[in-house]
Amino acid sequence: MRERPVVIGVAGGSGSGKTTVTRSICQRFSDKTILVIEQDYYYKDQSHLPFEERLNTNYDHPLAFDNDLLIQHIHDLMKQKPIEKPVYDYKLHTRSNKVIPVEPKEVIILEGILILEDPRLIDLMDIKVFVDTDADVRIIRRLLRDIKERGRTLDSVIDQYINNVRPMHLQFVEPTKRYADIIIPEGGQNHVAIDIMATKIETILSRNRLNKQGKSIENLH
Repeated sequence: MRERPVVIGVAGGSGSGKTTVTRSICQRFSDKTILVIEQDYYYKDQSHLPFEERLNTNYDHPLAFDNDLLIQHIHDLMKQKPIEKPVYDYKLHTRSNKVIPVEPKEVIILEGILILEDPRLIDLMDIKVFVDTDADVRIIRRLLRDIKERGRTLDSVIDQYINNVRPMHLQFVEPTKRYADIIIPEGGQNHVAIDIMATKIETILSRNRLNKQGKSIENLH
C-alpha cells in the first residue's frame, strides 16, 4: 500500500511566477515523483452558452472554476486512482473535448491563482505557498503570455486587466496570502526559497518511504 501523496498548493496573482516556481521545484526531482495539476485547466465548461456570452467570462473570479471536479480529481489521485484532466480552449472560451490521462505520483503540486480561496482545497494541502510579485511585473508577464500563447490583442489584455484581473486580485487573490505557510517574493528568482521547498518535500518523501518500509517489515512478521 503506497503512502498518501504529498499535496502542495502554489498560489499567487496572475503573472506572479507560480509556474516558474513549480518548474524549479520539479527540476529537483524525477518525472516519476511529481505531478502538476493546474487550476487553469479546470475552468467551467461553457459550451451551452453562445460565443458572445463566453467572451464576457470573468476568468479571475472564483465562480469561473469547476472546483468540484478539481477536488474530486485530487481525492482520486490521493486514493491512487488515475484521472482524466480536462483541457480548456482559450480561443473558443470553453472546455475542449480533449482530456489528458494522468497517473498518481508521490507529490501533487496544485497551481493556480485561487487555490487558497476554497477551504476544501486548503484542507487537502500539506504545504501552502503564495508567490508574491509586484503588480507591474505581473501585468508585463500577463501581456506577453496572453498575446503569444492565447492569441489575444494588446488592447483586450489591458482592458481585461483593468476591469477584471486587478479588482479580482485585490478582492480574492491577495487576501489568500494569509493562509500560506510560505510566501515566496519574486517567484522563480528566489532560489533560496525554492531550495527550502525542495528540501522540505524530500524530507516528507523520505519519511513516507521509511513508514512504507516499516509497514512492509511488519507484514512479513
